[in-house]
Amino acid sequence: MTDYTGKKAVITGGTHGMGLAIAKALVQGGAEVLVTGYNEKNIESAKAELGPSAHVVRSDAGSLGDIEALGKTVEDQLGQIDHLFINAGTAILEPFQYVTEESFDKQFGINTKGAFFTAQRLSQLIQEGGSIVFTSSVADQGGTPGMSVYSGSKAALFSFTQVLASELLPRKIRVNAVSPGFIDTPTMGIPGLSEEDKAGFSQLGDAITPMRRHGSAEEVARAALYLAVDATFTTGAKLPVDGGLGQGLSYPED
Repeated sequence: MTDYTGKKAVITGGTHGMGLAIAKALVQGGAEVLVTGYNEKNIESAKAELGPSAHVVRSDAGSLGDIEALGKTVEDQLGQIDHLFINAGTAILEPFQYVTEESFDKQFGINTKGAFFTAQRLSQLIQEGGSIVFTSSVADQGGTPGMSVYSGSKAALFSFTQVLASELLPRKIRVNAVSPGFIDTPTMGIPGLSEEDKAGFSQLGDAITPMRRHGSAEEVARAALYLAVDATFTTGAKLPVDGGLGQGLSYPED
């Protein structure tokens, strides 16, 4: 277990899935964390699971008012922080001809606009030598049908990663991104899927991922924590955690 004693971190979208796995690893290593979520059931569950070393806050990742309030809460609860994980996101799968303004705005509002302004607000609280890690997606490249808006909203995060990495160099703050593929989480990254649809999506992931399996939330957490803590000479980079899916690998046929 890595020792994070004395470290302070914020994880948006940290009440379930990959964000919760990051928070759990930090807490187990002795860090103090603040996680955000929106679903009340997930918030209560995260409070019970993370224990007293975690502050669990309800916050809408797409609301600028909530982001400003989150900044004040972090100041009050933690003061300065060492690491910021911008993990909150949402996906709606639909062919581009069926995309509505509402679904477009929801995805860009949370995944892109919310991520940018969260970084802008909370970067003010990051100590010199700290880090930011964005959660992008394997879908940020490659042209997957049905993911036009989601892919675009996530592709922007790597541009943010590179520019912020440059702008925050004087403060010695490193900025990187982790890029998950098909990961076993409660929603599979797509809120509202039926159990039947989730099963089909899961089977698709296993079939097209070169390693022929899904990743776990813990595997993504380890990659994100590596970028945040251990990759001290790395900034402006994107680390795939996708079983080879985004690298064009293929499974050898018998």
